[in-house]
Amino acid sequence: MRTIKLKLNLPAYFLTKQNIGGIFFLLFCCSACTFSQRASQKAAAERLFYVDAVKGDDAHTGRSPAQAWKTLAKVNSQVFAPGDKLLFKAGTTYEGQLKIQGAGAKDKLIIIDQYGKGAKPQIRANGKYQAAVLLYNTQYIQVDNLAISNQGKEREAKRYGVQVEIADFGTAHNIALRNLEVHEVNGSLVKQQGGGAGIIFINGGRQTPSRFDGLLVENCSIKNCGRNGILINGNWRRSQWYPNLNVVIRKNLLEGVPGDGIVPTGCDGALIEYNVMRDCPRLLPRGEAAAGIWPWSCDNTLIQYNEVSDHKAPWDGQGFDSDWNCRNTIIQYNYSHDNEGGFLLVCNDGSSPASNNAGNVGSIIRYNVSINDGHRTQGQHAGFSPVIHVAGPTRNTRIYNNLIYVTQRRAGMDSTLINLDTWHGYADSTLFANNIFYVEGGVKYLYGQSSRNFFRNNLYYGRHHQQPADSAGMTAAPGFKIVRLKKADGLAALKTFQVEVGSPVVGKGLPLVTAPIKDFFGNLVVPGQHPSIGIHEPAR
Repeated sequence: MRTIKLKLNLPAYFLTKQNIGGIFFLLFCCSACTFSQRASQKAAAERLFYVDAVKGDDAHTGRSPAQAWKTLAKVNSQVFAPGDKLLFKAGTTYEGQLKIQGAGAKDKLIIIDQYGKGAKPQIRANGKYQAAVLLYNTQYIQVDNLAISNQGKEREAKRYGVQVEIADFGTAHNIALRNLEVHEVNGSLVKQQGGGAGIIFINGGRQTPSRFDGLLVENCSIKNCGRNGILINGNWRRSQWYPNLNVVIRKNLLEGVPGDGIVPTGCDGALIEYNVMRDCPRLLPRGEAAAGIWPWSCDNTLIQYNEVSDHKAPWDGQGFDSDWNCRNTIIQYNYSHDNEGGFLLVCNDGSSPASNNAGNVGSIIRYNVSINDGHRTQGQHAGFSPVIHVAGPTRNTRIYNNLIYVTQRRAGMDSTLINLDTWHGYADSTLFANNIFYVEGGVKYLYGQSSRNFFRNNLYYGRHHQQPADSAGMTAAPGFKIVRLKKADGLAALKTFQVEVGSPVVGKGLPLVTAPIKDFFGNLVVPGQHPSIGIHEPAR
């Protein structure tokens, strides 16, 4: 911004009582000119464009509601500049694809939003485009408050609601998707065909290494989308490691998604929190594997305060997973329930070449609640659904201070609580500590050829066949109230699992943390002090 400086060299005799009013008037006029100049500069930097499918006209300027454009074709022909805002009128509907051209700049985002009161503007691709909303090789852009669908007559591979893609771009900064309703996207249900998703981010190109730095998906609704919910693709090979950074997926609701819910790939430090995935339909064909929330080929992923329920995938089908080529994943403060495949998968393929696979190392799963997980009775893998499944040569996995509530198993259901089996190798150095394993019927444990399994200070309530050797373990009732929860109750209802005064679990856990953390309910867990067993650290 250019500032006008005035230097008034006035002789002393001019500064008289009679002339001082004139000087103030002169200064006021100069200030008014400066303010007017700044206002006009701001207006020039923040261009607003309006779109109204009912009363708009593509011959208009688009610069006011009265001069609104009408169609997506007109919008797609415009190259937007940093600071521009594209506003669709509430309650209007647009057939086709919204394809944004141009890019924003730091502190000058391009913003796509709605104006007026009413329902979110609808973008309907009707299966005629790969994605209803496409952001290609752009950055510094935010999309808010749109309803997006892409329902074709038949399912089609690689069909999306929102597709954000970069190819030979370098680093794309600060892309945000907020308050979107993405629904009715009928992509393929087969992963090897390319699947489909409500929202997908794609890294591509062969000449210039590309990645995202600053992705936000927040307060979005993903409903009836196939195959998957929210996917982030990336540079997954360790030999070409160039991970996405500053990825946040927060406070989204996924319903009616039969496949993978939220999957970051090729990311470092992704944060996935306060999301809900529920009501997964039984649509995937035989042999298809999927799970709720899980990283693939990622480092330092933090998954917390999420709820996943009702997953019905023919294979896997767990609520949470720390998967292939992942290091230092933390899964904490989550609620998993009624998932047919189980609560947790930790896995790695031992046949993958070391040049591209660093292994699954250092996964931490703590302060989570699992209720009625692991009860698959249909399909090719009926009868295989351990609550906790550790597969392949994982290393240094720590599973502690969780509450695992196993309800009565019916005939044909898997009664395995923990299964450590092969995926071209077996797990090494796995710790189970301070967990409450509360069983209504009976459960068993399978170890395969895994090595160095450590069970410390767990509570085993109910019938545990082949119970692990645990010198500090206990079998007493944990001291919380047993309440039958409804599927819709959510995380807040889990306060029923706070232990009562005098519970035998208080202060009987193995010290594990080296820095202060919180329990499931927000109470402090002090380093070096014997914690309580389970998810609750009551005042002492």
